[in-house]
Amino acid sequence: MAGNTILTIDMITRAAVSLFKNSNMFIRNINTQYDDQFAIDGAKIGDTLRIRLPNDFTVRTGTALSIQDTSEKFTSLALRTQKGVDVAFSSAERALKLDDYSERVLLPMMNDLAGNIAADVMSGVETNVSNLVMNTDSSGNIINPNQYTILKAGASLNDNSAPMMPGRKLVQNQWTEAALVSSLTGLFNPTPQIGEQYRTGQMKNALGFDFFMDQTVINHTTGSFTAGTISGGSQQGSTLTVGAITGTLNAGDIITIDNVNAVNWVFKLTTGNLRQFVVTANVPSGATSIPIFPAIVAPPSAGVFVQYQSVDSSPANSAAVRLVTPANSVYRKNLAYAPEAVTLATADLVLPRGVHEAARREYDGISIRMITDYVLGTDQLATRLDVIYGYQWLRGQWGVIVADTTTIT
Repeated sequence: MAGNTILTIDMITRAAVSLFKNSNMFIRNINTQYDDQFAIDGAKIGDTLRIRLPNDFTVRTGTALSIQDTSEKFTSLALRTQKGVDVAFSSAERALKLDDYSERVLLPMMNDLAGNIAADVMSGVETNVSNLVMNTDSSGNIINPNQYTILKAGASLNDNSAPMMPGRKLVQNQWTEAALVSSLTGLFNPTPQIGEQYRTGQMKNALGFDFFMDQTVINHTTGSFTAGTISGGSQQGSTLTVGAITGTLNAGDIITIDNVNAVNWVFKLTTGNLRQFVVTANVPSGATSIPIFPAIVAPPSAGVFVQYQSVDSSPANSAAVRLVTPANSVYRKNLAYAPEAVTLATADLVLPRGVHEAARREYDGISIRMITDYVLGTDQLATRLDVIYGYQWLRGQWGVIVADTTTIT
């Protein structure tokens, strides 16, 4: 009888990187990039990638030449985090068939590692996504989203010029999914998709989105803010100067400013809706400045357009600042988005010399390194599996928070 074939570390690493990418729905549905500049020497924590952002221009009317600068913007994406899972494999486990080994050993490892990284990337929603839609009761309390809530999320993405293709996504908490499937199943065609939703208990494709569930969706607690006004008109930039505010603002709170409307990012025309801003750091009661995203980029006068314009006008002196969600409320930040809103980048880690086995593999924008070596102190062959990565919400305006109550009814 032929003996078992011992699995090589190349085989295991190749299987591991595929399982990593496919074990987490959120990771599967964002932009992942692999940088091969580190393929020889290997990356280290702190290495950075320089990413060019899309240019923006204004449009001339008439025959007169109106030359404008090409104001290219860049951002740095740091490979700031290294995560991994460490185990010891026996020779008997290494003698399994690859499918058995993957199911028993690799899949649980990759599921935990991918979920941990997905939660890290999802945490960026708090300070990078400012658009929010919600369904409320007669008292203004957040309740389960309905069909109109989802359609509003699509309209908000349209206002912000988010691409339609590839398909827009909507990642939701498992309890939000339960509420949506229960309330919306009968509204969708074609019939096979309705049947699939009934069979699996999961939303599929409807209302302009591919729906999927991920347990990394954030619960957000709104600050106690009750009042605040702009101090000084014609402000621009990422910090609002205000009179001393009453109550606190938490990072991730969504605010508006009276009479400061959003503009379509392409046409620069007002949408007629107040621009929503996300607070990017905790703000104590009595503070006189509020850090925000997106930055206020306003034209010098009505009817004039500028590059990267975000609002139709600067806030007026004494204009009221208001919370979009109720003060002291707790809600889920489900996310409707275009995949290009966020980028997860990985690179090749160093392959050290003098170890028992080492291998690297890249698959669909994800690079993983695996090393096995003898541990003298415990008389084991220990294996470590590592990913070095960074993420950036490059186009936070291409995301919309779909708020949902945390109360289960």
